[in-house]
This record gives sequence, structure tokens and C-alpha cells, in this order.
Amino acid sequence: MNKLTHLDDQGHARMVDVGKKAETARKAVASGRIRMSAAALKAIRDGDVPKGDVLAAARLAGIMAAKKTADIIPLCHPLGLDSVTLDFGFEQDAVRATASANLTGKTGVEMEAMVATSVALLTIYDMAKAIDKAMVVEDVRLLSKSGGKSGEWKAPE
Repeated sequence: MNKLTHLDDQGHARMVDVGKKAETARKAVASGRIRMSAAALKAIRDGDVPKGDVLAAARLAGIMAAKKTADIIPLCHPLGLDSVTLDFGFEQDAVRATASANLTGKTGVEMEAMVATSVALLTIYDMAKAIDKAMVVEDVRLLSKSGGKSGEWKAPE
């Protein structure tokens, strides 16, 4: 088993020291979906949700959340992100969110991409819960990452 980098020799949680690491271009892409009723999906697609433009609100919430990742994930480093994007796609019974986070730095942006995805999906729930309280956020996961010592990684299909 690999040594866990977020634990010291006594097993206590610690923030990893990235001071001596080289800066590299880093990118992470994460995705997830929110499953919902046909009525909620139609209302979101048609722009007919009483609270307003669901996907615009979700996009902004996800981007804002990515910038605040270190405030909510205890051992994440605060990062100066170069960019965060969020895209949405309609599926048969769901809306899929895909976030991409990029920077040139000493640590990766996987958590920022996953937090952006998660918060975007939760915002969709918040905006459309009056139509469907049974929506399910699911399958949030890292799809790919690049940069750093470990290089390229892609999720298995």
C-alpha cells in the first residue's frame, strides 16, 4: 500500500508540503448527473422554472465553488485557478454537468473540478425542487487529470 500523503509519521492529518514541487500545467475534468422527473427536465430545458435560468445559476455556483474548494475541503491548498468551465447536457432522465479546472501550479485541481460539478448539480436541485423533490445527484467522479509527477490519468470506461 502507498503511504498516504495527508498523514504524518504518527498518523495525524497534515497538509502536504508542495513547496519544492515544480510548477506544471495541470487540468482536471469531472462529471456527474442529476436524475429527475420528465416534468422537471422539461421545465429546465424550456427555461420554465419559477426561480429562473437553472443552468446559468448552476454554472456560476459551480465556478464560485471551485474557487472556494480550500475553504470546504480541509487539506486542500488554496489555488489561483487559471480557468474553470462548466458544461451541461440533457440526457433521457437527467442533466449532466461536466467541469474542467486548469492552472499552472504545484498541486492538482481534481478536487476543484469535482467540487464545481457537485455544487452545480446541487444548485440544479435547489432551483428545481419545487417541481421534483425526488431528484438524485449521482455519479460524480473524476474523468481525467493531467500534469504533475503522476502525469496523465483517465477514468476507466
